[in-house]
Amino acid sequence: MELSVAKTLMLTGGIVFLPVLVFVTSYVFWPGVLLKAYNWYLRRRQGMVVRYAHVGRYRFCYSSRGTPGGATPSLLLMHGFGATKDMWLPVITHLPKNQHLVCVDMPGHEGTSRTGAEDYSILGQANRIHQFVQSIGLDKTPFHLVGTSMGGNVAGVYAARYPSDLCSLTLVCPAGLVYPKESEFISHLRELEKNKEEESNPLIPTTPQELETMLKLCCHKPPNLSQQVMRGLLANRIPNNDFYREAFKEIVGEKSRHSLQEHLHQITAPLQVIWGKHDQVLDVSGATVIQTELPHCQVDLLDDCGHAVALERPRKMAKLIIDFVHSEAKKHA
Repeated sequence: MELSVAKTLMLTGGIVFLPVLVFVTSYVFWPGVLLKAYNWYLRRRQGMVVRYAHVGRYRFCYSSRGTPGGATPSLLLMHGFGATKDMWLPVITHLPKNQHLVCVDMPGHEGTSRTGAEDYSILGQANRIHQFVQSIGLDKTPFHLVGTSMGGNVAGVYAARYPSDLCSLTLVCPAGLVYPKESEFISHLRELEKNKEEESNPLIPTTPQELETMLKLCCHKPPNLSQQVMRGLLANRIPNNDFYREAFKEIVGEKSRHSLQEHLHQITAPLQVIWGKHDQVLDVSGATVIQTELPHCQVDLLDDCGHAVALERPRKMAKLIIDFVHSEAKKHA
């Protein structure tokens, strides 16, 4: 009897010990893998399912929850440069459980196909996203489009080119404008170009120190992350750095640099603009540029917030978007 109990304790102890051992080993030796597992857990907890859509040989990766046709329009969320669909997870936590959501990996990012420069320009990305929207049938009913940073640039161009797809639009700290005031990031880029150090980019870190600098640039109050978490973030980014460099050259090139500015006059969808007052990547003065061109837009400027609004103010961002979507839906009810 005692032997049987001892064996049972050893067995159950082993069952408990094994996942703990895997966790500790991953944390120490493969922190990047652990971070991906954590994102998988968060998606699962929030009901977000990863799916794939194909247009010919081109593959789109996205996560979604719910079904279209509810009381409020579907939401399509587009991330910024160097991010993935998972950047929206902190915001999704605060969105209604019955809200139909689609978060797509932008062209070349994470699970979406990498092709070439033509797909990484802002216009190229807008065209690819339109293909994606058609492939999953999201265009059957007008939806609300949200884009941040690079994704905001693409979202604005999308709204201008495919107005019948949208019922409303949210741009969060969007790129692609002529900013009255130059941000710290833009000033730094000009200095790098002047010194012919174009390979160095604060948004494409290669060391823990550079990653820390990037977080300080993107966040008004950077998160206090452990060394292992920083290692994990870097481990997941470095294999993509060649792509990031290629894509960045395309989105800041002459064809794409001011794409949103050039398309503003064509945007007809009800528009909301959200911007962190302390944005060091794209200066908040850009909100005035949009409001001057589109005076009926709603502008929300956030205190204690930088460029990474989804990370720093996820609850506030979720509330602003849903309130805006609801108010516009009531107008057309």
